[in-house]
Formats: sequence, structure tokens, C-alpha cells
Amino acid sequence: MLTVAEETFKELAAKKGKKVVTHLYGQEINPETFAICKADMLLKGEGENAEHVVGGAEWSTLSHDAFPAMVFDFELSNPPYGKSWKKDLEAMGGKDGMRDPRFKVTHQGEELNLVTRSSDGQLLFLANMVSKMNSKTKLGSRIAEVHNGSSLFTGDAGQGESNIRRWIIENDWLEAIIALPLNMFYNTGIATYIWVLSNKKTKPRRGKVQLIDATQWFKPLRKNLGKKNCELAPEDIQRICDTFMAFEETEQSKIFANEAFGYRKVTVERPLRLHSQITTKTIESLRFASGDGDIRIELHDRFGEELFTGFAKIRDDLEKVLNEWGESEEAEVEDEGDDAPAKKGLPEKKKKKLLDGKTWERDGRLVEAATALGKELGNGVFEDYNLFVGMVDDAIKKLNIKLTGPELKFLLRTVSYRVETAPPVIAKVHKAGKAKADPLHGLYANLVGDKKLVIEYEYDPELRDTEQVPLEEEVETFLAREVLPYTPDAWIDASATKIGYEVSFTRHFYQPPQLRTLAQNSADILALEKETDGLLSEITKGVKV
Repeated sequence: MLTVAEETFKELAAKKGKKVVTHLYGQEINPETFAICKADMLLKGEGENAEHVVGGAEWSTLSHDAFPAMVFDFELSNPPYGKSWKKDLEAMGGKDGMRDPRFKVTHQGEELNLVTRSSDGQLLFLANMVSKMNSKTKLGSRIAEVHNGSSLFTGDAGQGESNIRRWIIENDWLEAIIALPLNMFYNTGIATYIWVLSNKKTKPRRGKVQLIDATQWFKPLRKNLGKKNCELAPEDIQRICDTFMAFEETEQSKIFANEAFGYRKVTVERPLRLHSQITTKTIESLRFASGDGDIRIELHDRFGEELFTGFAKIRDDLEKVLNEWGESEEAEVEDEGDDAPAKKGLPEKKKKKLLDGKTWERDGRLVEAATALGKELGNGVFEDYNLFVGMVDDAIKKLNIKLTGPELKFLLRTVSYRVETAPPVIAKVHKAGKAKADPLHGLYANLVGDKKLVIEYEYDPELRDTEQVPLEEEVETFLAREVLPYTPDAWIDASATKIGYEVSFTRHFYQPPQLRTLAQNSADILALEKETDGLLSEITKGVKV
């Protein structure tokens, strides 16, 4: 790639009557490819440039940047597609420990994490190149990098892949993406795309991105080379270059504002609606509220109420039982040597929790409180959770029941269940003047007597949804059109909104197949019927009925 690019660059310069000096630098992890590159340069008399090519099995571009302090005028790359970079990630300190300035950047006052999923790091190669663009010259830098289709859309809003696209597009570095023909490479038939970047765009291109569909511009090979069955002929290359340089809207060239690829991922909440009822069944469910219900039930059958009222007395016996369970469920260890650790059926963490007397004491306290509340309030259905909470508070004070805030909340939710028609659960009440009504963001005006209040409702996690709102559209407009007509009680959580970017070639260039006309279908059916009638006549010829 380097020497061919140099030759092309010199040819272009000669046509313009320019004299240029080129300095080539490269980094390659594959030992064979690295050796071929070195040999190619040496055979062409590029000894000095050959010294600038670094590589080998320990020289990953991601974890061992060979040129950390350098910038370049032109950059080319064909990064690996869908290849794990987990080893590099570990060498760089993991997702939490990584501090590499190439992949942790400050963008518009926000720290943007560009780290992608460990199963595919191809966009990180693009981020690496962007970090080496020269911003001090008049023409700046230009990048051309080949990717597969996943770089266009993988990664949700706020994730590494989406953040890289956002960082590049919002900084107005992306000039164009060119879709290449299928089966261009020897070992794969996947779709590939050339990303073209520049940090000094010409005036007509500023704030815009060009998408070029060159999938039909190719020359078939006379004989396949693996999966490669076509190539870009000189006229195809020229056509792509002419389309790029013309920067005009055509059937194969579409031009968009940068914002067209961005969206807000908006979290839509709906209120929690509950009915409540204190029944024997719900009270009993609190007896094993600390988890591992099946195990606790079995232990309760053995030790009874002492688990809740006299845990210290039976703790040693309980531990003995748990150890016996672990030994009886020990997994077989095969071919791992005499020193291999035993694998217990009962995890140590779970055993530790079961031996914590505070968990049993808490569950017993919840059962006692729920039983007392049931006697005080009865076992009828309370259709307004807000009123039910007030009645429970009064009963707790009257009966002098001692519960912590989290324990009380857990008890209330255990004896309550969702009902669509129930009044929404109130989370917070603001006095007039302390907060402004804003239904779009979950602040609702309410009148209690002659008092004007602003109320926030508690959200229901099971009804939570997300919507992708294009950056070019107001969230309020989108919500009024797409959400509120179907769920009028919905609001958005502005604190959870994230910005994402993706590029969809299919949406802009897909040509649906032309449907057959009714006349064509009718003609085919009639012809088929006529042919069938003839066959039936031959089959039944000579048969007497």
C-alpha cells in the first residue's frame, strides 16, 4: 500500500508540474506482511523508508503505537474486520484502566470514551489515524481507510463505536464514504466501504458528508481468485474519483448535512400504578425475602422459627448442614491432577449469606410487621397506593413498629401489584414556585384544595422504553407525534438521553425490485391453465367413465 501510494502520488505531482519528496511510515503486526513490506521497499531502493516501517507479533497498532508524537499528511489503512483485540485491551489496562489519549478524548467539554467492544476493534484503527492528523498545514491531512459494514452502525448511543462516529462527524472530519462492489477481496465476499476523512475540508464540503454507491462499478474477472470475482478497472476508479470531486447529487451520490446521521436516544418513562393487599400469601413470601428461597425453605423445615428468633443458638448446626450439602454436591474433578481445587455445589458467597444472622432477623422482622399491619388494616384491596402508604405510616406509628426506610419500602412493594387503571404512584411533591410544571419531563401541575402543587410520579421499570429521535427534529415534536397519542402518561428522562451516530447506506440507496403488473400475472395464470387443460385431456384420453 505504501509504495503504490507513493508511485501514484508522484504521478499526480508530475502531471501538475510539482516536485515532491515523500517519507513513508508504517506499522504491521503480521510478521509475513511486515517482511514483505520491508523487502518490497529494499528492492525498490527505499532503504531509508524501510527503516520507518515497524512491525512483528508484538507491535500491535492499538497497544504499541510506533509513532506517538508524529503527524502525517496522508494516511492509509485496511484494518482487520471483526477480529478480537482483547489481548491489546488487557495490555492497555482494560476498559476502566485505559488512559490512552487516542481512545479517551475530550469533545465539546465532555469526556468521550472511544473504546469499542473487544470482539471488533476496526474503528479504533480509524481513531488512531485521526489522532495523527496534521492541523498546522494549509491542506491538513487526508485519511482513506477500508472497513466492512459493521463500522457504519454497530454500537448503541454512548458506546465506543457510536462515539467514534460522533467524534469524527461532529468535528466535521468525514468527507465521504464509498460503498465498493461485493467480492472485491480474496477471502471474503462481505460488503466493504472506504472512509475518506480530512481535517481541512474545502468550503463546499464543510458541514456535509457525501455517500457514494459504487457497488455496480466493477469489471468481472475471467477467473475467480478465491471469493474475489471482480476488480475496479481504471475507468471505474476514475468514475469514483470524478463522482467524489464533482460533489453533486446523483443517483449514486447523495449529500447530507452532518446532523442527518445523528440521533438522540431518549428514555421514555411511564408511571408506576399499583393496588395493594396484605394477604397470608404475601406475608409468608416475606419470610425468605433475602433470596435463595428454595434453600431457606428447606432450612426452615429443619430449624423452624429459631432461624429468626434464636439464630446464635443454631448457627453451628446450620453451618454443618451447609458444609454437608457442599460436600455431597462436589463436582468430579477429572484430569486436573491431585492438587486441583474441589468444586463445591454450594458457592462460598451464598453460604456466607445464609450464615449471616442479620438476613434472617430482617426477614423475621418483616413478617412480624406485615402480620401486625394486616390485623390493623385488614386484607381488603387498596386501589390507591398513595393512600395505602399514608395508612401504613399511621399504623406503624400507632403500633410502634420499627422498620428502616428500605425495609418499609420492600414490605410495601411486596404486598402491591401492578394494575393499569390504578392512580399513578407519587414519588415527590413540590410546592408551587419551587418547581415549574413540565409534563414532557415528568413534572405535572396538580391542584389539592386551593394549593397548587407540582408532582413527580414514580416510573415503572417494566414500562420503560427508548426512542431514537433524529438530531434534525425537536424531541417535543417527535414525542407528540410518535409517543403521546398511544401513551399519554409518558414523559422523558432528560438525564438519560444519549447522542448516537450511524450511517445507513441501505436507507438511501436501496432500490426495491419492480413489481409485476396485474396484466402480466393474469397472462401467466391463463397460460398455465391452458397448459394444464391440455395435459388433463391427454391423461384422460380413451378412458371411459
